[in-house]
Amino acid sequence: MVSASISDSAVSVSPRKFGAGPITLVIANQSGAAQQVTLETEDTPGSGPGSRPVETGPISPRDTASVKADVREGTYALRVAADGVRAAKITVGAERKSAQNELLQP
Repeated sequence: MVSASISDSAVSVSPRKFGAGPITLVIANQSGAAQQVTLETEDTPGSGPGSRPVETGPISPRDTASVKADVREGTYALRVAADGVRAAKITVGAERKSAQNELLQP
């Protein structure tokens, strides 16, 4: 899970670096206005997972939203449409190891 918050001046995200693959992005709007969030690559667009922007609908002030995305290795920006709100930079590294076929591992 990747967490993000929107203030009146900036978007912040935690963690800012993680491995490629599916993520759930949970966003809290701490600003005074409804915001629509876009996650998009800053690298050369292509085809496949992570190449198309992922957007939320409007998020009301003091509300949350979540969106799923499949990100590939590269640099991303998490931004809102409002002027004056600085975007967050995200670095996605090599694909994360999956534990999908490892049942009951400590």
